[in-house]
Amino acid sequence: MIRLGVNIDHVATLRNARGELHPDPIDAAKFVKKAGAHSITIHLREDRRHIKDLDVKRICSIKNLKVNLEISTNPQIINIALKAKPDFICIVPENRKEITTEGGLNLKRNKKQLKKIISKFRNKKIRTSLFINPSIGDIKISKELNTDCIEIHTGKLANLVKSKKKYQKELERISECSRIANNLSIDVHAGHGLDYKTTKLLTKVKQIKEFNIGHYLIGESIFYGLNTVIKNFKKLLKRKK
Repeated sequence: MIRLGVNIDHVATLRNARGELHPDPIDAAKFVKKAGAHSITIHLREDRRHIKDLDVKRICSIKNLKVNLEISTNPQIINIALKAKPDFICIVPENRKEITTEGGLNLKRNKKQLKKIISKFRNKKIRTSLFINPSIGDIKISKELNTDCIEIHTGKLANLVKSKKKYQKELERISECSRIANNLSIDVHAGHGLDYKTTKLLTKVKQIKEFNIGHYLIGESIFYGLNTVIKNFKKLLKRKK
């Protein structure tokens, strides 16, 4: 079974729209676990546009809940993550004015900084992943940095699929990078822009062990219910023998 991580950031977005307490991301985290997801993902952004510091603390304290915390390389955010002790960390790039994450990390520019950060989380026995573009060069640098995992940015593939354009080259690029990472003993994850169709395409890439899905899944839940949509994705992630 391929692992499914559910990003609940937009539950917090909805809560924040009224400046009140409902819907509570903590309740969403518990519900998602009960519905069968293997983990939940939350992104503590520097501008706190959805998930707040207290959300991180409370969610990471829930027993038997696997938490994947997405963070930038901001020192303050790193310290919050070290104190919260999530099960997993995914380091992502973050630009102030972006609506959502626009691409993978610039590993070449940030090698020294990333190596230090990964070492800190390794010392705390927290699995650490780097969010990267499907690039062989970035895979090789990820190995140098001694990261546990990479999460491949699937946004370009998702956009090509949604706009009904030719996507085969991008799919092949992701497949090749996944094979190389797997051969280097790096766990391979996928995330960003994923819907049913793109997820189904990527299940053919045998090296991808985990999918982290948020915006589309939460959006579909408005119409069909969170429990149903999670179960739909879990069905897609059952690889045929």
